[in-house]
Amino acid sequence: MSDDSRPSPAGRPRVTPVAAVIPAAGRGVRLGPGAPKALRTLGGTPMLVHAVRALAASRAVSLVVVVAPPDGAAEVKSLLDVHALPDRTDVLVVPGGESRQESVRLGLEALPPGHDVVLVHDAARPLVPVDTVDAVIEAVRDGARAVVPALPLADTVKQVEPATEPGAPEPVVATPDRSRLRAVQTPQGFDRATLVRAHERVTDDVTDDASMVEQLGERVVAVPGHEEAFKVTRPLDLVLAEAVLARRRLNDGF
Repeated sequence: MSDDSRPSPAGRPRVTPVAAVIPAAGRGVRLGPGAPKALRTLGGTPMLVHAVRALAASRAVSLVVVVAPPDGAAEVKSLLDVHALPDRTDVLVVPGGESRQESVRLGLEALPPGHDVVLVHDAARPLVPVDTVDAVIEAVRDGARAVVPALPLADTVKQVEPATEPGAPEPVVATPDRSRLRAVQTPQGFDRATLVRAHERVTDDVTDDASMVEQLGERVVAVPGHEEAFKVTRPLDLVLAEAVLARRRLNDGF
């Protein structure tokens, strides 16, 4: 029996500690030239700081590992040091790799023992509500090996034959039933051993960590996501994020 699963003196099982990995080593070219996407400001504060605060808002998260650009770890650490973060959450900054997958793996390798639930969160999703974070954690603690927050699709989806040239017409080959489709967000939550095994065995280029767990044959489950957990990728997304943040500050004192 592990230390985390032994009963406490009061006779209740200990709660498994949660760590979060935030890969923030990307350049964010779709937002245009300038600072890496995670360091772009939102309401005067870097998006990365918002993302760390969003995860640290969960009382279950005791450690956040930020994976910085390979040559920018010192800069990111200094940036985080000058912004107020919850005292109950430790923050560690480590250098990342050339790909998101490599950066997540490096973040996992930096985790100390004992954190058997791991979240992986996009730095470009700075406004994820704490209720979404907690829902993912609860599902992993209840026994799921991998959990994703997800939203139903509002638009009809078409499967096409990709064009050979940019902007050329693309033949539609199918219309999937959108009632069975979901748009996946982060943080994604995992049993640590399962996620480590996925990063050891899966070498394909994937868009999220849950896809790697799927390739192991493990079951991935979805919990309700939130419309404010959108990814800030293009300039219009940044405008929307500013509006959401302004609304929060006005209504909630965020």
